[in-house]
Amino acid sequence: MRTILFALALVAPSLALAQGEPPIQGPQDAACRDEARDRVFGAPNPKGLSLYNLGVELYQECMRRAQAPANGSRSRRRQSS
Repeated sequence: MRTILFALALVAPSLALAQGEPPIQGPQDAACRDEARDRVFGAPNPKGLSLYNLGVELYQECMRRAQAPANGSRSRRRQSS
């Protein structure tokens, strides 16, 4: 059993490389990858993108939201209340 777990531990990091994805760079990167993966099959796709390219767009949108200044989102909340 330990041999199998050890083998999986060695193989798991290479799975991302096999898919052509760079290693995860941090918690926000991981969260945005998960969000894109979760939304890719249900997200609107008016451009007719491949699932991979749609996932890339969802990921980039998530990263932009994460990098947006917190002050801008707070002021919007105050205005809309």
